[in-house]
Amino acid sequence: MKLKQPDQDSAGKIHVISTGRQSGEELIGIIGQVLPYVDAVHLREKEWSDKQTVRFTRQLYSSGVPRHKLILNHRASIADKVKAKGVQLTQASMDQAKVRRLYPDLMIGCSVHSVQEAVTAWHAGADYLVFGHVFPSSSKPGLPPKGIRELEKVVHQVGVPILAIGGITPENTRTVMEAGASGVAVLSGVLLADDPVKKAAAYREAVRKGGAGNV
Repeated sequence: MKLKQPDQDSAGKIHVISTGRQSGEELIGIIGQVLPYVDAVHLREKEWSDKQTVRFTRQLYSSGVPRHKLILNHRASIADKVKAKGVQLTQASMDQAKVRRLYPDLMIGCSVHSVQEAVTAWHAGADYLVFGHVFPSSSKPGLPPKGIRELEKVVHQVGVPILAIGGITPENTRTVMEAGASGVAVLSGVLLADDPVKKAAAYREAVRKGGAGNV
């Protein structure tokens, strides 16, 4: 059965983040399949050198991934070099104000884990925030989840879109959207799924039902 192509103009947003557990060839193959259902692809490969990252980014472009859907994690200078849409910053990344000054064309996302971190990043000029982990996650063993109430607090304290991350499934996506999130960010939920296209379509339907975002 052919899946219906999504109407993304009226839907919340879906960002898919690479897992670091797949080869470049596998990643390109899956991204090509799920691209119609996602709004952004985050390249988050901590073990890759800058040279590897640049080379792979060019392969992504050649495979049909548009620049306006690509976000690089942490590496602002590389994101600027390859003309990606943006960069996702963490507490270990270059200072946000410096990134804005050096690379004014990049959209800046920040990963935050508390209301205070979210407010600080917002005041520093982040374009959007990724907050989590909202639900129990195998990638955060032993760490208690932030929960829906904390997500709601973040949404009400900042003036930029919030993407929920951590333990996000199609089944609980509607809950985070109803809590005020503008969308979701997922890793294994799509890229390591048995049927990535079917799962990406399920996330798309879930954010559509939950509310509209503007990332």
